[in-house]
Amino acid sequence: MRTVVKLGTSTLTRGTPCLSPPLVIDLARQIARLEGEGEQILLVSSGAIAAGRERLGFPDLPRDIPVKQMLAAVGQPRLMAFYEQVFGLYGVTVAQVLLTRRDLSSRRGYLNARNALLALLGRGALPIINENDTVATEEIRVGDNDNLSALVANLVDADRLVLLTDQAGLYTADPRTDPGARLVEEVSGPEIGPELWKAAGGSGCGLGTGGMATKLRAADLARRSGTGCIIAAGAEPDVLLRLARGEKLGTRILPSASAVESRKRYILSGSHSPGKLTVDGGAARALARGGSLLPVGLTAVEGSFERGDTVRVTLSEGREIARGIVSYDSRDLARILRSPSDAIESILGYRFGDEVIHHNDMVLI
Repeated sequence: MRTVVKLGTSTLTRGTPCLSPPLVIDLARQIARLEGEGEQILLVSSGAIAAGRERLGFPDLPRDIPVKQMLAAVGQPRLMAFYEQVFGLYGVTVAQVLLTRRDLSSRRGYLNARNALLALLGRGALPIINENDTVATEEIRVGDNDNLSALVANLVDADRLVLLTDQAGLYTADPRTDPGARLVEEVSGPEIGPELWKAAGGSGCGLGTGGMATKLRAADLARRSGTGCIIAAGAEPDVLLRLARGEKLGTRILPSASAVESRKRYILSGSHSPGKLTVDGGAARALARGGSLLPVGLTAVEGSFERGDTVRVTLSEGREIARGIVSYDSRDLARILRSPSDAIESILGYRFGDEVIHHNDMVLI
């Protein structure tokens, strides 16, 4: 099981001006236990600006972007030092990952971020992800860490996204002002209804700002890529452990498609692929058995394409047998054609892996 957990500033501070060590220590205990049971966790954490404001003595400053960038620059190392100290109590290695929308919008940036996160998970490290507020200006901002967490869930093919907040979940109305508000326990179906968008305080068309509206938009993004989402209270005792055991807490938003279906649709949508790879019979048989495409099985490379593009895979007579996302660009593939995988680094001077196309990034035709 692979889970993305998102912590907002209000959860990290428990509504105070300062980070809450008891809450973070308790969440670290839960995450360490889940990792010990074999679960992979990625943590998307806000709090850098709050940590910077606390470190500078809560100055009265304007709320423009340069000031926020300054506070984030002061607070981000303090926040990571805090996490490293707390998770170190439980023997968990943490790693800082700072992203912007630009990192995830280009094919190369998307693959680089994905590979880095999967490598960290493979070594048992806990990626702690935040928007790179120090350099992110309006045109490259994700905008909020709710949506960033949904993008990360899609990036790593997460099974579950947990949005921890200061409320018990999504309600039929604002529980702070309406005593008749009821907790929505589950959301399913192809679309999230307009009544839920209204209850969350947003229209569902990008006009709502802040609070539960951004969480519902993030959940909608996650479920469309095959990831289930849970909105729950971060202060709930053992919230992560209980959710992992299947206990019904908060609001569950069920995926509208499986992750495999979503990924296949993305790959197959590359109908006007910029490139074509021709493979030999041995490679074709390996692909049919569920294997990956290796450079030794390539006989020809056609077209100009970049790493991360979707290309067609054909036999020598031209029949298409697969389509997939390439790990190397056309220039590199022309150089490693017919070469064993262990020779890639000596030929190119670097390597992105043994595969031309990993079987997880391929659809057989």
